[in-house]
Amino acid sequence: MSTIPISVEGFERVKKELEELKKERPEVIDAIAKAREEGDLRENAGYDAARERQGMLEARINYIESRIPRFNVIDLNTLHGPRVTFGATVEIEDLDTAEVRKYTLLGPDETDTANGKISVLSPVARALLGKEEGDEIVVDAPRGKIEYEIVSVTFPGLKN
Repeated sequence: MSTIPISVEGFERVKKELEELKKERPEVIDAIAKAREEGDLRENAGYDAARERQGMLEARINYIESRIPRFNVIDLNTLHGPRVTFGATVEIEDLDTAEVRKYTLLGPDETDTANGKISVLSPVARALLGKEEGDEIVVDAPRGKIEYEIVSVTFPGLKN
């Protein structure tokens, strides 16, 4: 069984989501019971919707519960160093366009690309891992190979 890296904050969010999903179970069961009382289940949209909601709820609960034992919870405040690792915030510059991007490398369960949080399993992160400020990387993207230079590597906790 392989481990899945996750920050302390990400782990707390996942646990909270699981707790909230479990609290939702009685509401879904109640909605199914009420829909059953309406009669013929073959043409009962309320019943179908409640059953679908229950299926999605249970699937998400099972998914989270199956991942929790595999989580390797990492305190980002203890990380430091010159090399890109899990938890690093990396600023990179596209060598063709001079566009600068900033990414924080986190676990797959806490990615938020809109806010610059990418999975350590993503193509960009895999190309960055182990590299240092000033290194160049090449990322295979849909538009072709993109060359970046690492502008900076920082960590949220200890000073580099």
